[in-house]
Amino acid sequence: MTEQTKSDQTRHKILETGRRLVVKHGFGGVGLSRILTESAVPKGSFYYYFASKEAFGEALLQDYVDGYLTRIDALIGGPGSAGAKLTSFWNAWLAHSGTEGIATQCLVVKLGAEVADLSDAMRQILNDGVGQFVQRLATLLRAGAEDGSVRVFDEPEATAQTLYATWLGAAILAKLAQNQTPLQRALAETTRMLAPQPTS
Repeated sequence: MTEQTKSDQTRHKILETGRRLVVKHGFGGVGLSRILTESAVPKGSFYYYFASKEAFGEALLQDYVDGYLTRIDALIGGPGSAGAKLTSFWNAWLAHSGTEGIATQCLVVKLGAEVADLSDAMRQILNDGVGQFVQRLATLLRAGAEDGSVRVFDEPEATAQTLYATWLGAAILAKLAQNQTPLQRALAETTRMLAPQPTS
């Protein structure tokens, strides 16, 4: 094992531990000491990777965005119709058989409002990530219109943004209600909205 590999593993460990804590407690609710204690990393090692807590937050969000977009790209490039891919994605927001869904782990849901007031750099990372995701969603809507699995929309980008806003709002409401009803309603509405128009 090379030193570079060890270094990468340590950085990854800090980010993974930090993300788990931030998802539960928020960015402001987690101190560096707790991140270091739970990741079993000395304070000096933390500052080798991150100049400050804000720099750590930027890396945490960028890592999250990169991973999220990678998974979406894999979904887009996989087999099946665009409509089937979209259905798989929406279903992934909900918890299934004890497995947490996207909504539970979404850092946009957890940190969007908090970091918008806290750090412009962190806000920009999330905003850019959302913009890139919406473009990918629009790509699927256009592909679905072409393969007949999704109805045709005049403005796929605007529709994609509306859909994402719907699911983001549903995720927040589900968090407040502590149940999946808002997400289930979002799924029903999305399914109705995207259903191909019947041919005459």
